[in-house]
Amino acid sequence: MTAADALLLALGALAVGSGALAVATRHLVRAGLYLVVCLAAVAGMYLVLTAELVAWVQVLIYVGAVVVLLLFAVMLTRAPIGASTDLDRPGWPAALIGGGTGLGLAALLVDAYRWSSVPLPTAGSAERIGEQIFGSWVLPFEVLSVLLLAALVGAIILSRPDIGRSPMDPAGVSAADEASDEGRRSR
Repeated sequence: MTAADALLLALGALAVGSGALAVATRHLVRAGLYLVVCLAAVAGMYLVLTAELVAWVQVLIYVGAVVVLLLFAVMLTRAPIGASTDLDRPGWPAALIGGGTGLGLAALLVDAYRWSSVPLPTAGSAERIGEQIFGSWVLPFEVLSVLLLAALVGAIILSRPDIGRSPMDPAGVSAADEASDEGRRSR
């Protein structure tokens, strides 16, 4: 076992452990932070496999954008920060389904490759990937950016109850109601 193999196993264990903690915790913010650790461990695995571009894309897109958007959505919608008691459901069905799926995928992988070596394709370059992303995939990226912007604007509007309502005076009558009453009285 080489040092790269040991590092891959350690990062894989860290990713699986933090992913399990993200699913099992009752604190929403802690779940987001465990997700950051899991995604960073996956980026570390990409670095060990010498896929630097994919690792930095993983860090920039997932850790830098998705998790930050998740945490902003939690903060802006005034979701409960502490432990949620309404999420107290039995975990054995999910553990059974997840474990069965994991064992099935592991058996499929072992059956497909039988521990044989697979020849690697020729390495791509950042230039070829950039041409693909900004050539034929530019429209989906732009649509995704508009979608994320709409989600952020929606979270801000949901977090501000005063947007779209007329200001109320201390007696509970809005300024628009007073103006219409004045108009009726003057007739």
